[in-house]
Amino acid sequence: MEVVQDPLLGCLVHLSKQNHKPSSPEVLCEGLPLENNKLTPKLFVRAAKRAGFAAQVLKRSLDDISPLVLPAVLLLEGNNACVLQEIDEVSGQALIVQPESGGEHKVELEQLRNSYLGYAIFVRLEYRFQEQVSKLLEGHKGHWFWGTIKRSSAIYRDVLIASFLINLFVIANPLFVMNVYDRVVPNNAIETLWVLALGVFIVYLFDFGLKMLRSYFIEVAGKKGDVILSALLFEKVLSLKYSALPASVGSFASNLREFDSIKNFLSSTTNVVFIDLPFAVLFLIVIGFIGGPLVIVPLVVIPLIILFSFIVRPHLKEAVEKTFASNSQKNSTLIESLTAMETVKTQRASSSMQLGWEQAVGYIAKWSLKSRMLSASVVNFASFAQQLTSIGIIITGVYLISEREITMGALVACVMLSGRAIAPMSQVANLVISFHQASTALKGLNEIMEMPSERTDGQQFVYREALKGAIEFKGVSFAYPGEQQKALDNVSFNVKAGEKVALIGRIGSGKSTIEKLVLGLYDASEGSVRIDGLDINQIDPVDLRRNVGYMPQDIMLFAGSVRDNIVIGSPQTEDSRLVEVAEMSGVSDMVNRHPQGFDMPVGERGASLSGGQRQSVAVARSLIHDPNILILDEPTASMDNASEEHIKMMLKKHAKDKTMLVVTHKMSLLSLVDRIIVMDSGRVVADGPKEAVLDALKQGRLQVQK
Repeated sequence: MEVVQDPLLGCLVHLSKQNHKPSSPEVLCEGLPLENNKLTPKLFVRAAKRAGFAAQVLKRSLDDISPLVLPAVLLLEGNNACVLQEIDEVSGQALIVQPESGGEHKVELEQLRNSYLGYAIFVRLEYRFQEQVSKLLEGHKGHWFWGTIKRSSAIYRDVLIASFLINLFVIANPLFVMNVYDRVVPNNAIETLWVLALGVFIVYLFDFGLKMLRSYFIEVAGKKGDVILSALLFEKVLSLKYSALPASVGSFASNLREFDSIKNFLSSTTNVVFIDLPFAVLFLIVIGFIGGPLVIVPLVVIPLIILFSFIVRPHLKEAVEKTFASNSQKNSTLIESLTAMETVKTQRASSSMQLGWEQAVGYIAKWSLKSRMLSASVVNFASFAQQLTSIGIIITGVYLISEREITMGALVACVMLSGRAIAPMSQVANLVISFHQASTALKGLNEIMEMPSERTDGQQFVYREALKGAIEFKGVSFAYPGEQQKALDNVSFNVKAGEKVALIGRIGSGKSTIEKLVLGLYDASEGSVRIDGLDINQIDPVDLRRNVGYMPQDIMLFAGSVRDNIVIGSPQTEDSRLVEVAEMSGVSDMVNRHPQGFDMPVGERGASLSGGQRQSVAVARSLIHDPNILILDEPTASMDNASEEHIKMMLKKHAKDKTMLVVTHKMSLLSLVDRIIVMDSGRVVADGPKEAVLDALKQGRLQVQK
């Protein structure tokens, strides 16, 4: 039975088994932002969803928990938790399961009540519709973006109410001025002036408060969406199928970073303009009520501004999209240059990189200038139209005053209101730019969210607590995405559990492809790959890789310490195990010579270590979780003879019961294996005992294509 040191995670593992949907701890917490390597109640809800449960954290006294909602997870003192199975009020006892004990036992209700924190997590199985029903209801499911925004609908409702009142209060100032001109000044009514002034002052106080509240609400809604959507996006990226990842990491990262455009659109002053635009109708109604025919002037001008904006819009959209594409290219060049700086310098590639950078920057400058000029044209045209509106209202108003149809105060009020009605129109250009930036970014992010993931909702994998390590390829053919030529062509072989096999062959013969298929990074185009007789498509990818220790030929280390890089996939590893694998891999020699020991920094991508040292860390990383399957790709290519002998001796001693696949071109490593599979042009050309295959190679009985 698995020992889980995280109480909440242990409770969830128990519930998954109890409901006949067993999941391993690694599957349930993979990719979640664990705190101190443990689930929090909030993260429990996200982890439970992976196991097919709907969970909710609620404050409940022990006496208020109904037997109908059991089992439930209780939060206890000391960061502990237990699964409450039954409550027997008659005997005053409760049946609970604690992860560390692993079994059911009874405790006194009073004892449980004393350690209970008052919060429980209620868990129930999510009902799974039949596939055809799910398709019918698919259109009603929440969109990853709009569904998240909908969660803040109450906040945006309050923003709309505040906006309505703010725009209503705007009318107070023109009405105040109109009454001063028409009633206070002609009648010298000083008392009326102060009453009106006091009323306007109170309205402005409310206006100030509402504007602050509206800004706060918009920011809160924006930040809430930002946190949820950012987490959702990154979780999606980490769960993407390896085969679905785009060729250009820089462009992909640039598309992800454009999420900022959406975030800014949701929480910015542009958003306020967008909300205020419909209220221009309110001001036109008031102008018509006060000034009568004067409303015709803004009614003619506003459509002209809108028409001009729509004429500019397609050109503005093109400029924004071209700028996005150029930014992606620029970011791609930057990422490639930084990650391959050693190659850029040693191969004198600075000129070509500089050319690519300057071309992208020039393209960005060209289209950015065009978008800014188009934006400025709309702003300036709106400002010009606003000035013409003021002149038109004044000229028309003078004629109406001479005919005694309106008063002087009404004319001044209409001029003020017309400016307020047309002002948002001058921001239409900025609104259009922000909208196109946000919509372009959303389109790119939608494409990312629609990419295939390794795990999909509703998919039920076959749970195996441990894999023994029997590997079978049965008629497997495979071609990399976008490639016509097959990397593997009708490959079949069996590896027994505990067997040691070497994969040898020319460059590009398909050896590394076999590794990637065993790890589930790619799916076979034809045939099947099986582990312990089970197709790997039926095994959760996390469970599969939990049982495999993989050391690639191209080693990637992360900025941090030696310890961080070794335990990166197994953060709960005990120090005793860390020291053990360090001795096995030769890492101990390196850290013992350094004053910081296991906290020795490796630099970004392991730049502070030599090639052999990086390989030692990679060997330790592949062994840290004690897997039953080892896949090693040129594990000693950068090591000296002494280090290689140490690794070989260690593997013979500690991996004698494990399945081992070794990809190598070094004859010295063949002492680790008992069997050799020779690959050529994606096919198996020889498979047999080591001595027999080596003898056939020496005598030229095996023909490989040149």
